Amino acid sequence: MAIPTATQGSYFEAVDDHRYKPTPRAGGAWAPDEQHFSPLSGLVVHALDRYRAARPDNGLLLSRISYDILGRLPLDECEIEVETVRPGRTIELLEAVVRISGRTVLRARAWYLAELDTAAVAGGPDDRLVAPDSLAPWPAGELWPGGYIGSVEIRPVGPRRPGRTAAWISSPVDLVAGVRVSPLASFLTLVDTANGIAVRRSPTEWMFPNVDLTVHLHRQPRGIWTGLDTKVSFGPTGQGLTSTVLHDVDGPVGHATQILTVRPLPAA
Repeated sequence: MAIPTATQGSYFEAVDDHRYKPTPRAGGAWAPDEQHFSPLSGLVVHALDRYRAARPDNGLLLSRISYDILGRLPLDECEIEVETVRPGRTIELLEAVVRISGRTVLRARAWYLAELDTAAVAGGPDDRLVAPDSLAPWPAGELWPGGYIGSVEIRPVGPRRPGRTAAWISSPVDLVAGVRVSPLASFLTLVDTANGIAVRRSPTEWMFPNVDLTVHLHRQPRGIWTGLDTKVSFGPTGQGLTSTVLHDVDGPVGHATQILTVRPLPAA
């Protein structure tokens, strides 16, 4: 049940240095003519990587990225613009803006911190997930539609429960066709999937899309698997929260949170 080493298409095709066209693989779960946010979040990291690669290397590491989704994400060509908000030799803040058809649909801010040798004091919770190699896949397409969900392999760690699931996710699909992207961009491409693995109520009866995603990292991830140890809470007034401990094969690497707008589907 290993993930194939050969790629199976891509989520985006580069039009030029700043514009990208999504493929059907990037199709969303809530509507067939929308993008799933997960591949777009990874594409933003790729754009940040390209922006930084065009400048002298300052040895900084991405330590937090926060995305605000400002509206519907059509399955159309997007343009990404990156700028430096706070320059620095040991701390830097970048912002990426995504536009579709001239409309700003996403803003992301990323903090980069200096890479230093702190191995002597490194430590923290070390509750590791069971390795993915021994786990069986979950056919998520039975619950969720869309090209993106159909492209990933999800392997739950133990039984899935409403509002509580841990799982490994990987994808044989390239982020950008014919382009090598960073391990971090590949890892973060899959993080937004957390909101779909631990659902509290059926998505055929309730909507609970996230309007943001914030990721904090205390270590740079490695490997082809993104581990999600996820809890979902619904409040009594239409808000929800998805909270995830992020893992790679060596253990925890950080946290992700998503605020949700919870509402019944009109047909329900």
